[in-house]
Amino acid sequence: MLLRFFVLIVLSFPLFAEAKKLTIIHTNDLHSHILGFSPSIDYTPYTTKDDQTLGGYARIATLVKNIKSSQKNPTLWLDAGDFSMGTLFHLSIRQTGFELNLMKEMGMDATTIGNHEFDLKPSGLANIIESALKSGNIPNIVSSNFVFNKESSEDDALEELFKKEVIEPYKVIEADGLKIGIFGMLGKDAAEVAPFSKPIQFRDSVTVAKEMVKTLREKENVDVVIFLSHGGVFQNKDISEDEITAREVNGIDLIVSGHTSQKLLQPLNINNTLIVHTGDYGKNVGVANLLVENKQVKLEKYELVEINDSIPGDPVIQKKVESYIDYIDKNVLSEFNLRFFQVVAETDFDLKKDIIESNIGNIVADSMRWYVDQFEADPDDPTTKVDVALEGRGVIRDNILKGKTGKIVVADIFVVMPLGLGMDNSMGYPLLSSYIYAWELKDALEIMASIAPIKEDKFNLRVSGLKFSYNPNRMIFDRVTEIYLGDEETGYKRLDYSKKNKRLYKVVANLYNSMLLSFVEKFTKGVLAITPKDKNGKPIKDLTLAIVDSNPQKQGIQELKQWPALIKYMQSFSDTDGNGISNIPEKYRTTLGRVQRISSWNPINLLSRANNITLFALVVVISLLGVIVGLGFFVYKKFRK
Repeated sequence: MLLRFFVLIVLSFPLFAEAKKLTIIHTNDLHSHILGFSPSIDYTPYTTKDDQTLGGYARIATLVKNIKSSQKNPTLWLDAGDFSMGTLFHLSIRQTGFELNLMKEMGMDATTIGNHEFDLKPSGLANIIESALKSGNIPNIVSSNFVFNKESSEDDALEELFKKEVIEPYKVIEADGLKIGIFGMLGKDAAEVAPFSKPIQFRDSVTVAKEMVKTLREKENVDVVIFLSHGGVFQNKDISEDEITAREVNGIDLIVSGHTSQKLLQPLNINNTLIVHTGDYGKNVGVANLLVENKQVKLEKYELVEINDSIPGDPVIQKKVESYIDYIDKNVLSEFNLRFFQVVAETDFDLKKDIIESNIGNIVADSMRWYVDQFEADPDDPTTKVDVALEGRGVIRDNILKGKTGKIVVADIFVVMPLGLGMDNSMGYPLLSSYIYAWELKDALEIMASIAPIKEDKFNLRVSGLKFSYNPNRMIFDRVTEIYLGDEETGYKRLDYSKKNKRLYKVVANLYNSMLLSFVEKFTKGVLAITPKDKNGKPIKDLTLAIVDSNPQKQGIQELKQWPALIKYMQSFSDTDGNGISNIPEKYRTTLGRVQRISSWNPINLLSRANNITLFALVVVISLLGVIVGLGFFVYKKFRK
C-alpha cells in the first residue's frame, strides 16, 4: 500500500508530466499584399487550379481556419511585422486601419511593428491603430525597445497607445495549461532604414531580449518564450541579427523573424533557439508544431506552406477585400482618374528585380527622368532637362509578371513603387530634382560599389541617363572606374568626374533616397558627401525646396509623386499591335548594361584615375614596404658581420 502511494506521488511530479503540443502559424512582411501576388487580374480566390498567383489573404484565412479547427492543442498565428505598406490597399490605412481589422478577423493573434509601419511617421502609425480600434478588433501588438522623445510631441500619440496598453512590451497568452510569453522588437538594420521613425529611438535588441526573457521566465513564469523580431536573418552571418540574438541570449524558444525576406525551408537551430522566416508578401506561411515539457521546447514538425491556387479562398474575407477595392476606387484613385483594375499596358515578357541590374529597375529609373521632364524641362534652357535619375533597389518592391494575359493593371504597377510619405503628409514619395557636380555623382554611385557589399544589396542603384562600371577589388570608396552620360537612343559620352569639371548636372531621386544621403555621409565619416544644389550652385538646405511642383500656379508645393510616374510612362508607350493598349518596348526585355561589375587585379585597373583615398593607401603600403625592406637590409648587414 505504501509503495503504491509512493509511486503515485512520484508520477505526479512535473518531471513526469506529459509533453504538450503547441502549434505556431507564422508570417512576416505581409506589406498589405491582400491579393494574390502578380498579376492582379489573374487571381481567382473563389476557384482552384486555374491561376499561378501566390498568396492572397482569402487563401491564408482558409489555411489558418483549417489548421486551428483541426488542432486539439493550442494554435497561435504570430506575425513579425511590416504588415502594412506595399499595395493600393494601404493608401487609406490611416483613415480605416483595414489591414489590422482584416488580420484579426482572419485569426491573427499577435504582431509586432516593422520599419515600414513608420513610413507614415509615428503619428501616422498611431492613426492606423486608432482607426482600426474604432472599426473593430485588432491583433495583440507587442514591441519592447521603443525610446520616446520627451522633448518632442511628434511621437506623443503613439506613446499614448503604449500607456493605454494597446501596444505592449510583451503579452502572455494562456491556453490548455500553457503560458506563452511573446515579445517583439525592431532591429538595428530596420531602424537604420526607417528615417520617418524620428524622434523615436530604439534600444539594442540583445540587451532588451535578455530583459524580456528574464521578465517572462521569472516574473510571468511562462512555459514558452517567443520573440517576434523585425531584425532579420542575413546571408552575412556577422550581421545576421536574429542569429546573433539567438547566440547571445539564452531562454528564447522561437524567433519569428522578419525584415530580410529570407525564405527558410526549415528552422535554424542556434543555442536551442529555433528561427523561422517565411520570405515575404504572404506567398508562404510557416507552421511549427512544438512539444513543450517542463519548460523545454522541441520541434516536432515544421512545414512551410506555399499559398497557391490549391487553397480555396475564404469567401467572407474575399468579399470584404472586394468591398475595400471599391472604397479605394472611389476615395483614392478617382483623384488620379484611375481605377484599381484599369489596364495600363501589356507585355509579353516579365519585368523582374535582380541584384546588379534589372529590366524593371531600368524602366523605373527612366520613368522618373521622363516624368520630371514633363513638368520642369524648358526647351529653351537645356540645363532644366534631367541628366540622371537614381533609384535604390530596396525601394523597388515587386516584379511585374506577364501572367496569363500580359495585361498590366494599375494595382500591378503601384506595387513596384508603393512606399512613402510626402512632406505634405500625403501618401507616396515625392520626386526631388537638384544639381550636383560630376565628382558628387561618382560619390553617389559609390553607394552601390562600396556600401552595398557591406550593407546588403538594398543599397544597389538603378540608374537612368548614365551607365557606369566599377571594380570591387579597388580601394573602398574609389571603386567606380568609368561613368558615361546619355541613353540607349542618343548614345553615351564619357564623363569627366574630376574636380576640374565645374558643370552642374541635374539629378532626380525620391525623398527617401535623398534623405538616406545623410546616412551615407555619416556611415562613411564624410568620405562620401553629396550636397544638393539649385541650378545656380547654391546648396539646398531644406529638401522641401527640391520637391518637384506639379502645379506652380497653385499656392504651396503640389508634390509630384513617384508612384504615378511609372503608370504615366507606360501609358506613353506606343500601341505596337493596334489593340488600343500601350506595349512595353522591346528594349526592356533584358538588361541594358547600365551597371557593369568588372573585377580585375591588374595594377593599372586598380590605380587608374585614383582618388585621394587610394593614393593615401598606396603611400601607406609603399612606406610599409620601405620599412620592411629597410629592416631586412639592417638585419642582413648585422648578421653578415
